[in-house]
Amino acid sequence: MSVKGPKIAFIGAGSTRWTSRILVDIFVNDGLRNSKIWLMDIDDCRLNIISTLAKRLVNKLKLPIEIYATKDRREAIREADFIISAVLPKGYSYYERMRDISEEHGYYRGINSVEWNYVRDYHTIWGYYQFKLHMDIARDIEELAPDAWFFIVSNPVLELTTMIGRETKVNVAGICHGFLGYTTAIKVLAMRLAREKLGKNVTPYFAAHKLEGYKEAIKLIDLDEFEFDMKGLNHVIWLTKFRYKGEDGYKYLDDWIKEDAEEYWAVWREHTTNIWDLDLCPAAIDLYKTYGYLPIGDSVRGGTWKYHWNLKTKQYWYGPYGGPDSEIGCAIRILEVRRSIEEMSRIAFDNSKSVLQAIPLRASGEVIATLIDAIYNCKETSNYEIQFSGMRIKAPIIHNINVL
Repeated sequence: MSVKGPKIAFIGAGSTRWTSRILVDIFVNDGLRNSKIWLMDIDDCRLNIISTLAKRLVNKLKLPIEIYATKDRREAIREADFIISAVLPKGYSYYERMRDISEEHGYYRGINSVEWNYVRDYHTIWGYYQFKLHMDIARDIEELAPDAWFFIVSNPVLELTTMIGRETKVNVAGICHGFLGYTTAIKVLAMRLAREKLGKNVTPYFAAHKLEGYKEAIKLIDLDEFEFDMKGLNHVIWLTKFRYKGEDGYKYLDDWIKEDAEEYWAVWREHTTNIWDLDLCPAAIDLYKTYGYLPIGDSVRGGTWKYHWNLKTKQYWYGPYGGPDSEIGCAIRILEVRRSIEEMSRIAFDNSKSVLQAIPLRASGEVIATLIDAIYNCKETSNYEIQFSGMRIKAPIIHNINVL
């Protein structure tokens, strides 16, 4: 373990909720003691929130970690070991305006809506400022931190990573947690094994996310006998291998579709409060029937125009809110961002309460801190722990990194 810690720069650190989760991952990682963390954002208010929160956590935990805040991107990048980008130039409001303009010309939810890029905007044409900014960041890295790793979590991850990998000499990796959607296969196994071994129907509990109703079913699964693999590009990932105890695991999904899907969807439509709750939605199953593999993570948001003609169509395939890309879903996303900033501000500046009451010291499920620890301290690492349905399981690392 290195005595001198890494310099880690967050570009777009004003994404307060996300940044705070990665900071906690760093703080609880013994291999990242003595880190120097630079938080950079152009928004004074957001930068003040996240830097105040980070300093309070470090002081409370008495960690040998230094926190710096700056609006100067080059200062943050200079001699950094790792640079993490979570930026979205012009913000969500700009993208909503672009959607409005597109719809005025007859393109529902965006002018980029063509089948090859998943029938939604996804920053392709409107993403000029996103591509330009990331290229500028990469050029700064070439000059000021040529040996650093550049981790991109901003979308479009694949396109940004590809551009920088081809056009610069920067060590770049695109990172997305969508691959964790492989746990959908575990849910399906649990629902079917509960019927086979316990004679219980736990499908409604899974649909309503009531852990107390299906915790016993999860324990039936021998994870050592669960084999899986995924292939694809970011947001276009498929479960290409699903086996349990040496047999084809997709038979469990086929039985679930025949016997449980309709009940699951009925309960899900009534109870879901999450626009991202799509892992077993009708669109996911229809894509499976069409292509023979289950779409993983955000992959379900794609497909052809069949799923995206209008709001009513989206609600049929993606639930009562039409998924995160409908006009309802996008409005909820913007609302959640604003509420998150308000909440993080209250936590950061309320000195009457311990910051640990509001920010639990548990792993976020993101892989970035594990990667930094592995690279900086030369640790061979192939998996990391995540929380799933009340238990800790090992998730692979290799599947969610695009290094081009």
